[in-house]
Amino acid sequence: MFGRTILCTVTANVTASSWPSTRFHRAHRVTNTADVKRIIEAALLCAQQPMAVADLRRLFADEVDVGPDTVRALLETLRLEWQGRGVELVPLASGWRFQTTPDIARFIERLNPERPPRYSRAVLETLAIIAYRQPATRGDIEEIRGVTVSAQIIKTLEDRGWIEVIGHKDVVGRPALFATTRQFLDDLGLRTLRELPALDASLPVVEAIGQRVIEFTDATVSPSPAIELPSLPDAVMVSDASFHPLSPIPEPPADP
Repeated sequence: MFGRTILCTVTANVTASSWPSTRFHRAHRVTNTADVKRIIEAALLCAQQPMAVADLRRLFADEVDVGPDTVRALLETLRLEWQGRGVELVPLASGWRFQTTPDIARFIERLNPERPPRYSRAVLETLAIIAYRQPATRGDIEEIRGVTVSAQIIKTLEDRGWIEVIGHKDVVGRPALFATTRQFLDDLGLRTLRELPALDASLPVVEAIGQRVIEFTDATVSPSPAIELPSLPDAVMVSDASFHPLSPIPEPPADP
């Protein structure tokens, strides 16, 4: 079941006068694991985008050698410590980030009442087909939808950062092969493609994907001719489910 969350960041508004002493600031050294954890926590709270383990390790480049296993262990500790609060630490495709829990997101949205972008059913059906059939050509999408896919639909999804060209099919005309991006997974609150809900095997492909489009949007909007998806920095969360792709799907690297 789809829910809604909001990216949570703390604006780092620090000036020279904010520091008690520039000398103290420069002299302060990271001396223990508790210091490392505090720095990681602060960085994630202030980050505008998910941070990968490699990004977090670079925070200590000139101070101390913090191994990837140490960072992962501290991230898991922080994740557990933040459980039960209004904000949670979650792993995504491109890294870790703090975001509001789905149950309170609707209250936080009132701080920023601007309406998110609205997308037509054609756009969302195209996105769903690429997500479940990737890599997919325009012809693959048109075969499933039964109608022509306009260049504007593809451009809308590319501009949103949800799909990209990953190659060309070795057939006449060498049509572009489209696949979803890490941004797509991040916006859905997913870490891998296998966390996408499984299609209903009892339904034809068109109906099964169409059903996913409906479920994809029902949790965020009321019925409308246009369909609304959360805008950045919002994210839609998907429950854990086994994933049965219709064709092989390239997975992103195992650990961001």
